[in-house]
Amino acid sequence: MASEAVEKAFAAIDDAIAIIRAEVALPHCASASDTDPLAAVADGCLEILAKSARAEAKIAALKAEAAATYADSARSAAPLDMPAQAQEMAIAAEVGCVLAIADRAAGMLLEQSHALATSLPATLSALQAGTLSWQHAKVMVDETATLDRDAAGALEAHFLGDDAASPARGCPVGEMPAFRFRRKARTWRERHHPESIEKRHAKGVQDRCLEYTPEQDGMARVSAYLPADQGAAIWNRITAIARGLQGPNETRTLTQLRADVFARAALRSATGCIHCGSSGGAEAGAAGLANVPTPRAEVLVTVPVFSLLGMTEEPAMLDGFGPIPASMARDLVANGADSFHRVLVDPRDGAPLEIGRTSYRITKAMRNWLRMRDGKCPFPGCSNHSLDNEADHLLAWHHGGTTGISNLGQPCPRHHRLKHASGWNPTPATKNEPPGWLSPSGRKYKSEHQDWEPPHWPRSLTPVAGELQRQLPYPPMPTALGGTVDYLKDPRSAAEECLRAYLDAR
Repeated sequence: MASEAVEKAFAAIDDAIAIIRAEVALPHCASASDTDPLAAVADGCLEILAKSARAEAKIAALKAEAAATYADSARSAAPLDMPAQAQEMAIAAEVGCVLAIADRAAGMLLEQSHALATSLPATLSALQAGTLSWQHAKVMVDETATLDRDAAGALEAHFLGDDAASPARGCPVGEMPAFRFRRKARTWRERHHPESIEKRHAKGVQDRCLEYTPEQDGMARVSAYLPADQGAAIWNRITAIARGLQGPNETRTLTQLRADVFARAALRSATGCIHCGSSGGAEAGAAGLANVPTPRAEVLVTVPVFSLLGMTEEPAMLDGFGPIPASMARDLVANGADSFHRVLVDPRDGAPLEIGRTSYRITKAMRNWLRMRDGKCPFPGCSNHSLDNEADHLLAWHHGGTTGISNLGQPCPRHHRLKHASGWNPTPATKNEPPGWLSPSGRKYKSEHQDWEPPHWPRSLTPVAGELQRQLPYPPMPTALGGTVDYLKDPRSAAEECLRAYLDAR
């Protein structure tokens, strides 16, 4: 049984919740000084929501600590001759019964609680402080599960260390949705995994498959596990065709159109006939698809120049996905991927410097720059890919806004409409940072920034201190691997000569 102090503490929690519920049910009238009482009530409810989220995180940390401590004490108290597997089953069963969850869910909770208590101290501390949700904590557990202790500690320190709120990353972990954090954590994990991404990708290619799962109501689900470049190209092409079908007389949603386009493409025979029953969605959309021109499957990839030249094996970045093996990026280029845009990156931090000279029109170059800067729709929590968004003036042209990169955003169609049809407004952007958002309640929300990293230099070309550290009219720039480099000196360094030869060849 719990101690008297614990009983009193939980009773106090119950009383506090009752008081807060009463405040929500019958909100007090605003003071006479408030010009908008309804806005004051709404603001109070939003504040309760925010504080409830922090309280939920603290309770989740308490549950994790209690579960881990219970498991340790139960193992210690178990009979010496009891098999370990039976011990774990008994512990999971007890936790499952107490929380009214299945044994498997209880087992997962125990594993996650053990990881937090033993291997992820910063994550547990953030959970205890209420700055991180349980969903975020589970992401951290999942992404570090197959890493050794040092690699797991490095991933945790990157996102939750003292400098994790760096402006270069924009939005702190706890202020972005957990599914967005999963993508950022996975990206960092892929870049810094102790095992080469080339080796892991080779194993993944061997495991490629197509799966079919019957569902309820006469439906089924088909999913493919295949290389990321193929998956991204398929998705972008289907989306482009589906958008081309949209119009004032089209009643199907974009999601339904994607499904119809996919089914029609998969069921088309060599003669062009569609093999499906009369109730199939593919046949229903066949007539509408016939006159839609087939768009080019465009894939946006950022490739470090030395990796493209085969001098390093640094991963490339596939828009909307994350790191891919350098060999995959080189193969895409070698096989005539005419939708690629060369992007020169800053060797100090990996941020984009210049879009390739193949783009002559300003509007096209700016659009490419926006894709590099933002990576996705800049609205908090949105994952819409860059290739599916359009440039938009933050400050409208007729209000004096310019067409400079710092006055442009690339919201998805949904959040573009939100901007023009509601009180949501973007906040200023810069050349390297996407805009944030200001809600109708006056709250400011940050947008995620790209996690640029310094590119890897080949050992033979690594800039070092020495000749470069002569007197200059400006301080020398540090490199990722030590030493300094001066890009304006004459003669050029070996690394610069290599870069110049590549750029001239393009």
